[in-house]
Amino acid sequence: MEQVTEKVTETLKKVAIGGDKPQKEKKQKKEKGAPAAGGDAGPLEMNPPPAFIQERLDLFDKLYKEQQEELAKRPHDDILITMPDGTTKAGKAYETTPAEIAKGISNSLYKRTVVARIDGETLWDLERPLEKSCKLELLDFNDDQGKFVFWHSSAHVLGEACERRFGCSLCIGPPVDNGFYYEMALPGGAAVQSSDWAPLENIVTKIVKEKQPFQRLEMSKEDLLKMFAYNPYKQHIIKDKIPDGTRTTVYRNGPLIDLCRGPHVPDTSRIEAFAIMKNSSSYFLGDANNDSLQRIYGVSFPDKKQMAAHKKFLEEAAKRDHRLIGKQQELFYFEECSPGSAMWLPHGMRINNAIMEYIKEEYWKRGYDEVMTPNMFNVALWEQSGHLAHYKDDMFLLDVDKEQFGLKPMNCPAHAMMFRHRDRSHKELPLRLADFGVLHRNEASGALSGLTRVRRFQQDDAHIFCREDQIKAEVADLFDFMKSFYGMLGLTFKLKLSTRPEKYMGEIETWDRAEARLKEALDEFSASTGGTWELNEGDGAFYGPKIDIAVLDCLNRPWQCATIQLDFQQPINFSLEYMTAETAAKQDEGKAAPKAPEPEAPKEEEAPKEGEEKKKTKALLVKKPLAPGCARPVMIHRAMAGSIERFTAILAEHFAGKWPFWMSPRQVMVIPVGMGFLDYAKEVALTLKKEKIHVDVDSSGNTLQKKIRSAQLAQYNFIFVVGDDEKTNRKVNIRYRDDTSTQARDVPYPLEEAVEKLRALKADRGMYNPFPAHNPKKEEAAAAKEDVKA
Repeated sequence: MEQVTEKVTETLKKVAIGGDKPQKEKKQKKEKGAPAAGGDAGPLEMNPPPAFIQERLDLFDKLYKEQQEELAKRPHDDILITMPDGTTKAGKAYETTPAEIAKGISNSLYKRTVVARIDGETLWDLERPLEKSCKLELLDFNDDQGKFVFWHSSAHVLGEACERRFGCSLCIGPPVDNGFYYEMALPGGAAVQSSDWAPLENIVTKIVKEKQPFQRLEMSKEDLLKMFAYNPYKQHIIKDKIPDGTRTTVYRNGPLIDLCRGPHVPDTSRIEAFAIMKNSSSYFLGDANNDSLQRIYGVSFPDKKQMAAHKKFLEEAAKRDHRLIGKQQELFYFEECSPGSAMWLPHGMRINNAIMEYIKEEYWKRGYDEVMTPNMFNVALWEQSGHLAHYKDDMFLLDVDKEQFGLKPMNCPAHAMMFRHRDRSHKELPLRLADFGVLHRNEASGALSGLTRVRRFQQDDAHIFCREDQIKAEVADLFDFMKSFYGMLGLTFKLKLSTRPEKYMGEIETWDRAEARLKEALDEFSASTGGTWELNEGDGAFYGPKIDIAVLDCLNRPWQCATIQLDFQQPINFSLEYMTAETAAKQDEGKAAPKAPEPEAPKEEEAPKEGEEKKKTKALLVKKPLAPGCARPVMIHRAMAGSIERFTAILAEHFAGKWPFWMSPRQVMVIPVGMGFLDYAKEVALTLKKEKIHVDVDSSGNTLQKKIRSAQLAQYNFIFVVGDDEKTNRKVNIRYRDDTSTQARDVPYPLEEAVEKLRALKADRGMYNPFPAHNPKKEEAAAAKEDVKA
């Protein structure tokens, strides 16, 4: 049954709903009718409520009573409940609940507990009786899974409020990273307006005060179709995702009954702070060919203090929004004719290039070879790699010369082909191939968001081909790479091991071996750094387990960036092999090593006949058995920054647009105090340009103060002010953006010394002030005092 309910919440297939639409409700009198969608005028709720609500409740009550009677007949055997600290509690099967255990420890523990976790993996309602002996954990809102359950329950409360106000047909209402949303179709295709937010929040307040319990009921597919007969969207989900003859669950709170696997908080009173954040339109199942729906986003917390802190956090995050910074600093923008594909402006490319230059320097130090591969391949390649079966919906497919091709969403199959294009020896391993090639992924239009979710992007992508005994050293070097890269930028990171998913390629034994290797590497790295790592069950790639690395910015927000994926499967798919040391030794001794059959000599080329090219392509990709004397390499997929676009967005928000000098698109602004010193200002700028420093000169007719203020707002790292004294003595007066003690015009430096210090700052990618504030007169006075003391 759990597998069935899991399927209900998976990403749904793209399919159009035809025929029946939500019925337009009959107009009621103002005092009894539905409130006008898009306003807070009129009644708060529909009066009377839609007829389907009572019909739904009647069926629920009947089936729930039957379920409770059936559960009461089950044997109430003695069970043992083991707590995280090793202590045990006695209980009865189908009688003792996690809530009773929590209350037995302390009432405060029960009040802050959101949900239970059984045997380390199954989430369980607090008020649902345990069925057997188990290990029990009590999760609060601070636990990630506890937070998602809390927000899932809050989505149901929002759904109830929407039904009570609009009489709408609900679709789906999942928790998301920063709260939850509910999607719905309003009667007559009406739209939700911002003026609906306050009325909905008022209804939610009533729901919370009512302390509505969440009740769980298992139902057959036939009964589900009867219960949701009024709702074509629920009908589609039930028919498409629930196999015939199986059962799944619904949850009730108040008058709302919703198709849901749960679990939920005990009752609605847990949701003390609730706010609607935004609303938008969407398409059913994310498909533009389907019905247009309304989506309302919300967030909730167990207390008002957390809500206040969250709103303050959102204010700070809004100031740092990379889309706002991108516009203000002219870094990038998007054109409607190419959605999800950034138009990088000159200043944005300076940042882009600086990131890539750093990574290329690290490649040189760490023994990587940079390569370039095509953007488009015949689908035969993607069939061979398994991507067509597991990733097709996210690919752009094209018809070319009566065949189908795909724009590459990743580089790994191309690098596998590059490895196999000639015989390889064990002496070449590890072989590290790096590729900044352009990638395309068919992201849903509604998911596109600035640089963080795009369709066209570049990765600092690389694949390491190595022997199995080299995995440990290679992963250790990748951890060192991460520490160096993220540490330089002031980013911390969290590690997760994502294991075998439900749909996977290869043998379980191979997966177990790969997962064991990554666990070993994670344990050793954690022991050396004093850190920890988390297990992320079932979220690996279809071809192998992976280590996901989430970086934490200055607001402590996690961002998915780097990844390390251990792949035993692709080398099998592409028949990759290398000559072992033993075979090479035999050859060195003059002994004949076993060889694979020699390929036939190429024949003189003729014009291909209809269908022959396709046959040739298929032949190139055919799997071959391992040749005698050879072994399969292991393939490590890895990225440090991940998508350069996404990483730029993360850094823009992390630094709030105040870029470190080495990657800053605006490094120095030279300001003459008057037009008579413009020539010297240009001379200073030319000197800096020779050092490949991004420098501008303000030759406008604005006042000196306005020029300085404009440069500060534009986030130039340094402002060089030049006047008569500076021109005469070949000096510059320096103001440093990140040090208020240098904002006064009393820091003169010889131009040559200033250039030397900036050269060093850029070379070591430092984030410090190379020009400490000093005042020659004050320093002379201090020196005189020291002489007197002496």
